[in-house]
This record gives sequence, C-alpha cells and structure tokens, in this order.
Amino acid sequence: GCGTQTAGLGFGGNAPPPSNNPVGNTEEYNGSSWSEQNDLGTARIGLGGAGTQTAGLAFAGRLAAPPTTFKNETEEYNGSSWSEQNNVGTARINCGGCGSQTAGLAFGGEAATGVVGVTEEYNGSSWSEQNDLGTARFALAGAGPQTAAVGFGGYISGASALTEHYDGTSWTASNNMGTARYALAGSGTQTAALAFGGTPGGVTTTEQYDGSSWTTTTSMATGRRALGSANASPSSASLAFGGTPPVSNATEE
Repeated sequence: GCGTQTAGLGFGGNAPPPSNNPVGNTEEYNGSSWSEQNDLGTARIGLGGAGTQTAGLAFAGRLAAPPTTFKNETEEYNGSSWSEQNNVGTARINCGGCGSQTAGLAFGGEAATGVVGVTEEYNGSSWSEQNDLGTARFALAGAGPQTAAVGFGGYISGASALTEHYDGTSWTASNNMGTARYALAGSGTQTAALAFGGTPGGVTTTEQYDGSSWTTTTSMATGRRALGSANASPSSASLAFGGTPPVSNATEE
C-alpha cells in the first residue's frame, strides 16, 4: 500500500482460502471507507509500494507458488488506472519500499539467488542500483523519502530488529527496535517513523522512532502480519489494512 491516512491506496496481495491466488484488486480509502478501482496490470503477492493515492508506485512481487515466480514489473497509478513502466533491476518478493512515484526506493527482499540487500532508486522512469543494505533481509518495512529513508525489521535467519538509515547513497546502522519481527508495516519519516504488526505470532506491538531510538506505544487492536500501510503518513496519523492470519480486511487508523 501507499498514500496517507485520509487518502490511502491498497493493491495486490493474496485472495482468501481456498484459492490463495494473487489478486490485482486496487482500493482507495478516503478516511472513512474503501472503494474499488481498476486492477493492477499484473496480479501479484509480496510487492512493494510507494507514493500517494493519485501517484502510486507498485513494484516486484511474485505469482502464485509453488513454484515461486519472482517478478520485476513496475506499475504507476494515476488515481484511476495503472500503467506499466520499466522493470526493477532485481526481480524479488517482500522487499522494503518507500518514497514517491518519481523518487521511489526498493531495498532488500528475496530473489532467485536468495535473500538480498539490493537497493534501487526509481526516478519516475527507470531504476538504478545503489549501495546494498548493511544486512540483507526480506519482509522488512520502510518509511521516508528516497534521500532520507529508514528500513527496519525483516527476516534473516529469524525475526530481526535491525534499523538502518539511507541518505540517498548508502545505509548506516541505527538502534534496534524493541521487538524483533518481520512481515510488519511502517509509515512516517526517518526521524518520526511508526512500526506496527508483523510476526512471529501476528503481533499487535507498535513502536515509534525518533530518528535514533524506538519506544513502545499503543498496540493495534488486531494482530496480523503481511499487512498494508499508508507509508507516506506521518507517524501521528497512520493507516493499517489487510493482513493475515486469517486473511483480514480490517482497517485501523
């Protein structure tokens, strides 16, 4: 997902059992209710998102598994429909994403070669590879603009609490989250981020980040993993939606 608490955008994901197939469904949130819009061109699971409701960016992901088919498709949303753009350089699933439609950032994930720390910047037309994450991992969350981003959590050989800052060139380590987790969601900026949900266990734990350290704040009502977020929202006005288990359509502000 992407957007803000009063103008959110959710797209793609898994259909509920028994199909568990990837979907291309796209929905807009107006601060009160959701409305269905035109589907993604390529339905997929585990994709990244960035941007706003009227200028969204969707990238990478996979088709139904097994076997896993890693995708590198990039699509832009104009507030009405999706159009395909130049591909991400490294096809992968469950990467972190943040930034905007004209200055997007994709980092980490799982590719055909395994877990990667690959970082790529999008300029509104094409992707270019940058310096890798300090620690390769997948199913992590991100927040902030392309030149001042923060990536946190993820899976290495288990749940991770790692936090890293990106300055538009390279990544540097910061203080860990209080709760190690992956398949979590995030929003905000590098100096005012929010981390919520994730797994193990479909956690409800929410943490606020001030650019240096994390503090626990009010928990989510519904614990879940693989949820969507309006990652452009400030940490004081976030949006969480969807997730599992079980497959959920819950929305929380």
